Amino acid sequence: MEAKHTNRPQELTRAELEIMQLFWQIERGVIHDLMECMEEPKPAYNTVSTIVRILEKKGFVGHKAYGKTYEYYPLVSKEEYTNRYMQGVLHNFFDGSVSRLVSFFSAHQSISTKEVDEIMHLLNNHKQ
Repeated sequence: MEAKHTNRPQELTRAELEIMQLFWQIERGVIHDLMECMEEPKPAYNTVSTIVRILEKKGFVGHKAYGKTYEYYPLVSKEEYTNRYMQGVLHNFFDGSVSRLVSFFSAHQSISTKEVDEIMHLLNNHKQ
């Protein structure tokens, strides 16, 4: 049973994103598989299960039932989510301007010469 994609929010909560990161890493699995990937202190099984059900309701995760056991899998790729998230950041904080975004990072983060060269390389290749 696949969840609908229409009501997907722009962003995930921190806890939801942590679970999605695990799904993108393992690709599919039961709740215990997710728990095995988590660092100590691990949350309660019921907490993880609840977050997974929320992700499913939001359309980020689907499942396949094997009797009473549910194997979950991501319906949204990491790339798709990252793209949507970053488009939201660009629109909501920088009026859609990539130059304002880069200016923000250059003013608030120390950007190395190597990183500037990499950005320029990416921009030049994108034009072609």
